[in-house]
Amino acid sequence: MRAPKMFSRARFRFPAFLLFPALCLLATGCFRREPAADITIINYAEPDSLDPAVMMSQPDMRIARGMFEGLARLDPKTSLAIPGLAQSWDISPDGKTYTFHLRTNLAWSTGEPITAQDVVYSWDRALNPMTASDYASSLFYLKNAEAYNAGTIKDPSLVGIHALNPRTVRVDLNGPTPFFIDICTFPAAFVVPRWTIEKYGDRWIMARPLPSSGPYELDFWRLSDRVRLRKNPRYWNAAHTQSDVIDFLPISSPNTALNLYESGDVDIVWDKDSVPHQLLDILLKRPDFHSFHFLGTYFIRINVTQKPFNDPRVRRALALAVDKDLIVKKIMRGGEEPATHFVPDGTADYSSPPGLEYNPALARQLLAQAGYPGGKGFPRFEYAFDASNSGAAQTHENIAVELQRMWHDNLGIQMDLREVETTVFWRMQSQLEYQVARASWVGDYDDANTFLEMFTSNDGNNRTGWKNPAYDALITDANEQRDMKAREKIFQKAETLLVSNDVPIIPLFFYAGVMYYDTNKIQGLYPNLLDDHPLEYIRKVKQP
Repeated sequence: MRAPKMFSRARFRFPAFLLFPALCLLATGCFRREPAADITIINYAEPDSLDPAVMMSQPDMRIARGMFEGLARLDPKTSLAIPGLAQSWDISPDGKTYTFHLRTNLAWSTGEPITAQDVVYSWDRALNPMTASDYASSLFYLKNAEAYNAGTIKDPSLVGIHALNPRTVRVDLNGPTPFFIDICTFPAAFVVPRWTIEKYGDRWIMARPLPSSGPYELDFWRLSDRVRLRKNPRYWNAAHTQSDVIDFLPISSPNTALNLYESGDVDIVWDKDSVPHQLLDILLKRPDFHSFHFLGTYFIRINVTQKPFNDPRVRRALALAVDKDLIVKKIMRGGEEPATHFVPDGTADYSSPPGLEYNPALARQLLAQAGYPGGKGFPRFEYAFDASNSGAAQTHENIAVELQRMWHDNLGIQMDLREVETTVFWRMQSQLEYQVARASWVGDYDDANTFLEMFTSNDGNNRTGWKNPAYDALITDANEQRDMKAREKIFQKAETLLVSNDVPIIPLFFYAGVMYYDTNKIQGLYPNLLDDHPLEYIRKVKQP
């Protein structure tokens, strides 16, 4: 990567109100004095969990990718799957059986060998209904995996993963799955320590020492302070792990994040939500602020189990009454693109069909057909969004206010805004305890399936109450195709059903990513399509 010109920070003046939060934070000693880390990263939020099977958020997954590894891992530049704990694999001619060959030098950070049986246990655990993993569905491609997760099959040995010997794992799939190796890079497929989990139960992640299968081990996790990872000397590729100690700071205030970066206390800030919104236009002109396209969609979830949202005409009316161009230009201003479909442009081997465009007149007709002419009789409802002291919360609120105005002006309906603490917010969606809510999704791999499969009837990430057997069948059929063009056409039918016909969701825009770090000081960090950045490649360049 070509390094930009050196940036002179002395020429950039910040308003005093931006400096105050960071100075207070440092002066009050919120951070206990520790030996300096090689790399310090602002990771936006306090982790909810570091258990790969149950984690749901991107900040949690970024840390877990350092601590644990799957059979495959991500290339830092392309986000494509490359060998991880498995040094190679064979695929049967019909594409249904994968045979993985583990490396000979695999060991847990505590010294015990990592074996094929550890892989089988980890996948069985993610699928076990008692684990309650929202991402268990990522492994439903295995034979009997969905039935085991649903509880209709009790014996995990019937699931399509087996240890043939200590270094060989065979996986039997329901059908050919073009992106299956990408699934092997995802946290639900990470290899975790059986004996520690059986000893400590749900609190296993707090065990010391905590066995790690990845390039780093957990040094400590101190709430409201930091998560510190330390290089795992027993990792199979430890010789090429670039940094010895990495700190993750859970700071959601963009003003504090920027000032810690400016003062040199932080090396990397990833996520646009950590950029002060009022300075976005100015900061994006700086050479150490990096904007990039990645596979992420901001959208609205609708709880279709509640009236009047159980009527697809109502849901289509809501979608048609939203001016997405205005939201992008007025609120976002960071390179985002309006979205009428759900799968982002640029996804491999796929182009989305057109969705619902802004059409208030048609929206009013549909609402009248549903029994609410001019909004008369339409019940007042709530729009939920998650709260924090971050730029994201302000963005969510600004979008909510704009939606409130559009739906009132275009449809004559009344909406109240409900700001909810983040953990409660996600639980509300999972339990369908909401009416309409903001949502977002970043692709787990570069394939349309990671966006479309989540709205199948039994997927834990659906969270709309929408179930459509025809949609489920289309997704299954698409993933059994070996012809990529035929697969694309089937997926297009499914996406039309999702965003134009039944409309349990309303896409608003496709994300643009922003990270800030100085490429003259930090190497091994690359913008990529999944906005995932393997830690073992990141290093600080020694300054002369």
